[in-house]
Amino acid sequence: VQLVESGGGSVQAGGSLRLSCINSKTTFGINTVGWYRQAPGKQREMVATLTSGGGRANYADSVRGRFTISRDNAKNMMYLQMNNLKPEDTAVYYCHVFVRIMSLDYNYWGQGTQVTVSS
Repeated sequence: VQLVESGGGSVQAGGSLRLSCINSKTTFGINTVGWYRQAPGKQREMVATLTSGGGRANYADSVRGRFTISRDNAKNMMYLQMNNLKPEDTAVYYCHVFVRIMSLDYNYWGQGTQVTVSS
């Protein structure tokens, strides 16, 4: 697994951005994919996750109804559509993949992409 994010940038409050993450290597064993974020001085937090098999999505309360996580397995891509952005959404966003192979767990992270929302 090798993850590379894109799509970050600066927008005004109320605007939208779409983050993309490509996995350029194997997809074997992928269990869950997700997006996390880390604001300055704060711990990294879950934004949204999506299970591999059933496609069940889970969102942080702060983004539910505004953000949508999706994936395109054929392209090895995952996305985060962010609408109605707020200044408190400002953070570095990371895509994440959780892999389980033979009861061994692996976590993979992208390098992060900056999202800045101005009021």
